[in-house]
Amino acid sequence: MSDTTRKTGVATSMSKRNDKAIPAIALGRGYTGLGTLRSLATAGIPTYIACPGDDVATRSRWYRPTPGATPWDGTIGPEAMRALEQMPLQKAVLVPGADDAALWLSKLPGTPLSERFKVSSSSHASLQILQDKTLFGEFLGHIGIPHPRTFTITSFDDIAAIPFAELDRVFIKPADSQKFSRATGAKGYWAKDHSEFMDVWHQLDEQGFKLVAQEYVPGSSSDHYLIDGFRDRDGNLPGLFARRRERLYPPDFGNSTYSRSIPLSEVGSALEGLTLLLEKLQYRGIFSAEFKRDSRNGEFRILEVNTRAWWYVEFATRCGVNVCRMAYEDALDRPVTPSSRNYPIGASCVNLVSDFRSVLAQDPANRAPLLKTLGQWLRSYHHVFRMDDPGPGLLASWRLVRGFLT
Repeated sequence: MSDTTRKTGVATSMSKRNDKAIPAIALGRGYTGLGTLRSLATAGIPTYIACPGDDVATRSRWYRPTPGATPWDGTIGPEAMRALEQMPLQKAVLVPGADDAALWLSKLPGTPLSERFKVSSSSHASLQILQDKTLFGEFLGHIGIPHPRTFTITSFDDIAAIPFAELDRVFIKPADSQKFSRATGAKGYWAKDHSEFMDVWHQLDEQGFKLVAQEYVPGSSSDHYLIDGFRDRDGNLPGLFARRRERLYPPDFGNSTYSRSIPLSEVGSALEGLTLLLEKLQYRGIFSAEFKRDSRNGEFRILEVNTRAWWYVEFATRCGVNVCRMAYEDALDRPVTPSSRNYPIGASCVNLVSDFRSVLAQDPANRAPLLKTLGQWLRSYHHVFRMDDPGPGLLASWRLVRGFLT
């Protein structure tokens, strides 16, 4: 072997080694940020997390604040740009765990920082369509994917035009879910009748929220299905994971408290519609789509699509579908390693405290036997709680006890 060939080989080897050491930055907080951090770290990717100093993720064994004089707390905007500029990293991959963070990062390509900080992201316009309920409803109607009828509300006249008599039930929800949830602590509001609907809308409108009215899709909590996954830069779907929500809390507009993995064949028509939607939008990145099966005709109706890591992203990872690792590979233009579609079926995940509340909120006549529920909890992955990473679970428990005592 010549010296030139040997030097070239050594340089290539060093380049690959350095390339593998490129860190990721999980941009998120709470359960989503923690799940993103764990998913990246367990894939062997050196990971930092941009989150507040008192976040649950700071108790993880894998926690590392972003490098620099002042760790970045994950707040986006001009200050975040300055934080990235000053960060002593030659290159890193950013993985969003919130809608506004995903939208903000979609503008990163093309900026002076794009050579240093990589992201697997769709266009800003595509993300806006998926995140804004008004735009989302209009787009779904245009391409013909089943969804709840949605009506934009800007005035009392818009409410008067809603065909209440044709709809099963109607509720008010925000066009921007994240902003609304942070301000009110809720995902939406029921209104018993037209008069109450007017009152609720007026109060929320005065607070500056952009609102929509959406028909209620009949069915129980177990009629909710979710398809999680990843779509890469070439339009492939290397990761897909389907689950069924068994219980949620609060009962009307809550989050999953107990869910199980199901085969993709069980959500066939829903997956077909989602694939079409992602194709039309030329979507790239992590996604989690929620559907509800209409109890009247069995039709899957799409409710929303999260455009980033979600609360239960770690559950998918523990079942072999690590979309955070896929986002990392895709952002660096590496081949994305696909996961098996024969992931474990019937695996379950429980948020124990919330699920306990969910069970108590059920009608006693329809509540499952206690031994069955206890068996479900014993066989499940526990959300936040992990024996090999106990810190976050202990912190969550302490905060729960403290809240109860005070």
